[in-house]
Amino acid sequence: MKNRRIKVVAASVKGPMHHHKNLPCQDFFKFCRKGRNFVAVVSDGAGSAKYGKIGAKTVCETLIDHLKNAPSNSFKETVKKAIEIARNKVCRHRLNQSKSLEHINDFAATVVGVVHDGEKGSFFHIGDGAALAFKNGEPSCFVASPPENGSFSCETFFFTQNNWAANLRFTEFSGLDTIFLMSDGLTNFAFSKDFNRIENGFILPIHDFLLAEKPEKKAGRALANTLNNAQARKLNQDDKTLLWAKL
Repeated sequence: MKNRRIKVVAASVKGPMHHHKNLPCQDFFKFCRKGRNFVAVVSDGAGSAKYGKIGAKTVCETLIDHLKNAPSNSFKETVKKAIEIARNKVCRHRLNQSKSLEHINDFAATVVGVVHDGEKGSFFHIGDGAALAFKNGEPSCFVASPPENGSFSCETFFFTQNNWAANLRFTEFSGLDTIFLMSDGLTNFAFSKDFNRIENGFILPIHDFLLAEKPEKKAGRALANTLNNAQARKLNQDDKTLLWAKL
């Protein structure tokens, strides 16, 4: 696969809650087309964590660095190793005054990402947010990695928790060429409540527009405007991140 031919459009917008509290957007995304594999990651820093955005940025960048040239038969092991390294980074971060696991949850963030070697791919996922893959023109046959919450709908899981490995999920797929990664601020737009079907009125118009719009920067601005329109702000108060890729 010539990764440079992969088209990627992504945007993050600050939710009304963070606007009201004068807080930054806690979401972060990153992707890489320059290595052996295509890799993309979206992370949502926990609103209750003082340094959630730093945790989100750290885990995204670490996963990208380690997965972009990883052999296909080691994807799972590489994801686990990268998350361990990201945990160590925030443990040693200058804002972690104890330099220990005692305050690692100050950097709490969820993770949803994809790694693809040109033939097959794998979603990796901790917490809420969601991932979706389908073949262009055949959206009814899709593979999804849905959100996972705790005992209550407002709870979720983070890469900083002690039991992060038990909550790490992998979903493999092949023969699909369209990828969506999203933070939890968009899952109610993209899927039915049971996650058994996608919301065609949201996913397909965005897919068709991004596929047709050639300049990625222009498409990114249009995507950000869509995620930040009045209806989207009203329906969900959270930060919103969407990453779309055509393999």
